[in-house]
Amino acid sequence: MRPRVFCGIAAAVALFATGCSSGGDGSGDTTNGGGSAQASAAGAFPVKVADCAGKETTVARAPRRIVTTDAAGLEMLLQLGAGDRVIGTGFPPGKGSLPAAVAEQGAKVPVLGDTLIPKEKLLGSGADLYVDTFGPMPMMGAAGAGPTEEELKAVGMQHVLLLSTACASGPKAAAGPRTDLTGVAEDVRRLGAVTGTAARAEELVAAMDKQINEVKNATAAVPEAQRPGYFLFDFDAGTKQPMAVCGKQIANAVITLAGARNVFSDCDADFRPVSWEDVVAKNPDWIQLAVRNRGSEDANRKAFDEAEAFLKGFPATQGLKAVQEGHFLRIGSEVTTIAGIRNADTVRQIAATVHPTLVKNGQ
Repeated sequence: MRPRVFCGIAAAVALFATGCSSGGDGSGDTTNGGGSAQASAAGAFPVKVADCAGKETTVARAPRRIVTTDAAGLEMLLQLGAGDRVIGTGFPPGKGSLPAAVAEQGAKVPVLGDTLIPKEKLLGSGADLYVDTFGPMPMMGAAGAGPTEEELKAVGMQHVLLLSTACASGPKAAAGPRTDLTGVAEDVRRLGAVTGTAARAEELVAAMDKQINEVKNATAAVPEAQRPGYFLFDFDAGTKQPMAVCGKQIANAVITLAGARNVFSDCDADFRPVSWEDVVAKNPDWIQLAVRNRGSEDANRKAFDEAEAFLKGFPATQGLKAVQEGHFLRIGSEVTTIAGIRNADTVRQIAATVHPTLVKNGQ
């Protein structure tokens, strides 16, 4: 949930709504990623958390009033059982986009900004913890600067970043593409430690690990050269110029873990505009029709139908292997490109489609 986009707030809104965010730390599996939030025991305080540069902040006690930048942090907090302490969010989740178990509670969270929360509103919210998916966004100028650490401290608000998204494309980012969900698991553990829900965090990470390890084991014998090429078609980002998910986007990790090859994994970014000629040159075996949740099954089906019809009718894409063979996956943007616990479900869903003899969905 976090935009690294190219032309101001309008583009940020468009791409965030389709799930603009970045991935893990690029090494290992989720079981190896719990080191940046430290507490002596589950639910114990104080807890130390680090920012993208490694600077530590000490959280002395469990927060009582939390604000999140967007639906990524909100969903994690809801699933951790800390949703009753969230007093506001920016970039609210679309109708139908949250898991059913937490959707009702999530819908009651006040919206402080339809996109980024205005700085004055954030500082005046009365929150004691700010969960930030983005970090500074220089490409958005003053609108993306956010409050300074001094301003947050002055109103008694501590600042915790989701490192898997806020730090994935900055100067301190790990080299190479994201190929696992370690960073996502670490963020779940960090928020669990900070909110006193560490035991629940471990349950959530364990469930992610189980899904991912089952898929990895099932597809381990498939040579890299035989893994199908995969293109995520971000339909809501527009059809005039496709927006590729690159190596540093969380979707690259999801696709890789599913036993496929993101055809744009070699671009050193999270998102990047490409040309249809670029897509044609990659000639993917499978295309994900990534649309954001419209709020109902009928509306979602219509959006998927429109995305598929475009690819079948557009001269540049009619001859693609995936289009000719009808190799489309109807999987929403949010669960693929937004860092969260449901990324593991998407790994299995993709794997069950591209490797149907090896992986079964829902098992």
